[in-house]
Amino acid sequence: MDQRPRLTVAVRMERRRQPNQWEDWGFRVAEVVLDEGGFGTEPRLLRDDGDTAQWLYPGLQVALYRDEAEGYYLNLSSGQAVWFVTWRLDERPDATDPPVPRPEIVTVSYHEAGRWLDAQERVDNLPMPDEVRAGLQAYVDEHYRPEPKRRARPASFRNPEQR
Repeated sequence: MDQRPRLTVAVRMERRRQPNQWEDWGFRVAEVVLDEGGFGTEPRLLRDDGDTAQWLYPGLQVALYRDEAEGYYLNLSSGQAVWFVTWRLDERPDATDPPVPRPEIVTVSYHEAGRWLDAQERVDNLPMPDEVRAGLQAYVDEHYRPEPKRRARPASFRNPEQR
């Protein structure tokens, strides 16, 4: 059985009609909150007035891995610890219906978010609450040890064959 620490979160996604003159629709991650089971298990539409629509996606897991401890450390040391949310658009079968944003992954690792961005995925971030930040800090304190810095010998001191 998997014993790694994990949190369950719910993500609220938003779609807005014509946020500017160049786009028909704008999408954003509106909120990430801890999900203690009160949101149910299925995604649902919260509101749709034709201009703004919001969906709630409950039950997303955020697991902590020891080999990602440096990424957690970088997130915490950035000044404002954040949730990173990777999301995609679900295209509608009827071409006239606007697409629906859907979160795929929620992480707190700076490195994992960077890998998703390198893969040309959409990744947004939102501030993390203090209680989650404190728990993540405790995990990093227990599992992360920075690599000692090694001084590189200048090339001018090496033999020409070794440069």
